[in-house]
Amino acid sequence: MTTTTAPIDDAITIGDLVSDPYPIYKRLRAETPVLQVRSVGRTMLTKAADTRYVKENPELFSSNDPNTPMKRAFRARTLMRKDGEEHRRERMAMAPAFGAKVIQEHWIPAYRKIAAEYLDRLPKGEVVDLFAALSAPYAARGLAVLLGTEEATDEEMQRWSQHLIDGAGNFGWEDQPFAQSDTANDEMDALFARLVETHRADPNPSALAVMVNADNPIEMSQIYANIKIAIGGGINEPRDALCTILYGLLTNPDQLEEVQKNEDWKLAFEEGVRWVAPIQVSSRLVTQDTQIRDYDIPAGDTVMTIQASACRDEDLFEDGESYNAYRPSQSHQAFGNGPHFCQGTHVARRALADVMLPMIFERFPNIKLVDPKQVVWSGFGFRGPLNLPVLLS
Repeated sequence: MTTTTAPIDDAITIGDLVSDPYPIYKRLRAETPVLQVRSVGRTMLTKAADTRYVKENPELFSSNDPNTPMKRAFRARTLMRKDGEEHRRERMAMAPAFGAKVIQEHWIPAYRKIAAEYLDRLPKGEVVDLFAALSAPYAARGLAVLLGTEEATDEEMQRWSQHLIDGAGNFGWEDQPFAQSDTANDEMDALFARLVETHRADPNPSALAVMVNADNPIEMSQIYANIKIAIGGGINEPRDALCTILYGLLTNPDQLEEVQKNEDWKLAFEEGVRWVAPIQVSSRLVTQDTQIRDYDIPAGDTVMTIQASACRDEDLFEDGESYNAYRPSQSHQAFGNGPHFCQGTHVARRALADVMLPMIFERFPNIKLVDPKQVVWSGFGFRGPLNLPVLLS
């Protein structure tokens, strides 16, 4: 019997994918949607149907990828690399903090208060980098409240998050990112050890508190790992999404006018995360010989689902390379799908669409992007603008 393995690419570099992956993904969708990329050591899948199929079949495509840098970066085998009951138990340990009623009664009022305070600090009539001055600290403070780590400063939360992300995305296995993630782990471990007793003495809806006060708590090491996973992903996702949405609206004034008039902030949010997915890629270990698009994928191989590409797939989205808040409704994979669907999705959606987006345009209705060409985009595993210089008025 003839077997056909996926073609191999030696040209695509990690640097290319960090700098500007979208032209690469567009080409791969058209020419080689199943491709072994040597630089990342993965078989990349760029079509939406394939990425969804992989995520929805964890028995065949396991999250327990032994070759990922995540375990080294987090110094733990986190729930992101677990399947089945093991994954469900650790995920459900945090679930009470993310329930709809808790979000409505506790976290949204907290986010409104934080948003008002942080917007008050912004100077009118001046050019301000909203990434550094608003988006990042707003995401950091909101997450600290939700997790029960309020003692950490915004700067600490941001630094820990970035160093964990850099370590987890260190597919080149370089020393410096891991040295930084080690320092972050040491600092977080010290903080959590102090906070555990505080939350035991004063139970509350925060993620750390609900886990340590559970009737049948998970292991303390995994409680720590859960909070670290939330810090690693829970800052950059809303931070990058906010800047992306603002960029999309400010570079499309006709759409912005309609969104403001109709208060279509949820549409603006969904299109922003579709257009530039905050979580760009995920890895899965193939557990048994299988096929994708008639290519043989052997057991032991690692496939990489490219959510960033799936969210622009021509099969689903017309002119997916453009931001269009009023495009026909279509589900996207920006927050994943299947058992590992992002647990913080609903908090992020409401913190931005219900809170920050309407508030910032209420405060600064004539906000202007200084120069779209000055905005720097970066990231392979996670992606967003690194700056957003605007004139506030």
